Parts: sequence; structure tokens; C-alpha cells
Amino acid sequence: MEARFSQGLQLPTWTNPKKIAGKPVSSLHFIQKNVEQRLHQIPISCHLLTRIRKFCRPLVLKVSRSSENSPASVLKSGTFPSLFDESKILRSKSEEIEPYLNGRCIFLVGMMGSGKTTVGEVLSEALGYSFCDCDTLIEEAVGGRTVAEIFKLHGECFFRDNETEVLKKLSSEHRLVISTGGGAVVRPVNWKHMQKGISVWLDVPLEALARRITAIGTDSRPLLHHESGDPYLKTMKRLTALFEERGEAYANANVRVSLENIAAKLGLDDDVCNITPTVIAIEVLLQLENLLKN
Repeated sequence: MEARFSQGLQLPTWTNPKKIAGKPVSSLHFIQKNVEQRLHQIPISCHLLTRIRKFCRPLVLKVSRSSENSPASVLKSGTFPSLFDESKILRSKSEEIEPYLNGRCIFLVGMMGSGKTTVGEVLSEALGYSFCDCDTLIEEAVGGRTVAEIFKLHGECFFRDNETEVLKKLSSEHRLVISTGGGAVVRPVNWKHMQKGISVWLDVPLEALARRITAIGTDSRPLLHHESGDPYLKTMKRLTALFEERGEAYANANVRVSLENIAAKLGLDDDVCNITPTVIAIEVLLQLENLLKN
């Protein structure tokens, strides 16, 4: 018998993530909403802890530093200076934007391989938010099976039902950056849950996605076909078909972050491969600024 997801998912109360940002997962503490504000350690099973440690890996940011004697350039919407300190700008912009968020969750949507997890971790660290990956929560709730195994054993519909349940639970939380699955946008009910926060579409050219996914391998991508032939061409063909199905749904997001636009600001023409996660996170904050302040 298949275990129901709703019985397996337990979400913590993310009351004050600023006090836990940057600490090892094994020592995470969560502050309860009571007068005493007592600190309690949440018990984590050995199996779950191992997977969380693997999932919440340390961040390694690539930083292009400006002169030690000159202040970091102020990044304006629509332009990127040729030399700037990414980490300083990210920190400054996140401190500026965070009060306008009012604790609302940020849902990252986009195609598989678009960098939602990597950018989400950088963004959450900068904002003092906590980070969640929907696929990882589903895997834990279904006995630690991978997404590919869940698709094979139970089918896509079972996975999508669990995905909706995850989004429903996460939508009632605060101060989270959430990486969603590539197909989460196809169900209207999922948008109903994500509308409680702010949705951000990471729009990456399909050619760049195909190169990235092909280089890593498609074994963990259950929606990619495995026929014989050139891996890049197969991946590109399937991604094109998926985008035709989902493109309009992605456009429902509150904010669109285009890597092609970022590349143009940086003077990289159409080359998006060398854009760092930190720069993408800065662009997310700039677009959020336009949304929230206007």
C-alpha cells in the first residue's frame, strides 16, 4: 500500500531564521512562538540528517572583487558595472529589500536545470531566510526514494499530488525561499498556494539548459527520454516540448529574471553560462524591488 504524503511531511516552525542562518544543520535550533522564546532542539533521525547534510551543502560564491580602496558600485536596475563586488552588493540590496517582503515566502519556478536550488540557497542566505527544496521534501516523505524512483514506481500523478501537498504546507510558513519542481506550475491549485508569497521565474535559454543537463547526465530527470542518439539533441528536443507546455504558466510568476537580460547587462552577448549564482540573486532582488516599491 502507498503511504499518503500528508502523514509523512512534518514542517518546522521557521520563526526566526536570522538566528539560525549559517549554522550547521546538525545544530539547527528553532524558536517557538511563546512568551519565554525558549530554544528547543528539533530531533532529526540519523537517516534524515544524512540526507539534509547532503542537501544543504555549504555555499561557495564566486566573487569579482573591486579595488580594496574603492567602495562597491551601486547596482541599478537595468545596468551592471564592469567591475563590482558581488557579495557586498548582494548583502546591501538584501538588507534594503528584506523589510518590504514582510516575511513572505519566495517561490522560485522555472525549467529543470535552471538553477533554482543553487540561486535559492544564495538568496536565502542573503535575506536571512531558510531554504526548502520541494523535491527533497517529497523524497523524504516517500521513504527516501529519489524523484526518478517515485516516477517509476508510482507515476507522475502520485508525484504531482505530493508536490501540491508540499506547496500547500509551505505556503502557510514565513521567511522561506522555496525551490519548486519544473512542473509545479502546470496545476492551477499550486499557483493558489504560491500566491500567498511571491513567485520568481528563473528564465534560462533552452540551449544553455540542454548543455548543462547533458553535462551532468539525465538519470535523475524522469521526464527526459532515453532513446539512443545524441544526448544533447535528445535533451534539447524534450526541453523544447516541455517549455511549449509550460511557458505560459511560468509567465504567471510575479517576477521574471531573464539570464539573457543579465548577460546583456554584463556585456556577455548571449553567453549565460558564466553568470554566477550571486549575480542572478542580485537580479532577483532588483526585480523584487521593482515589484514591491512600485
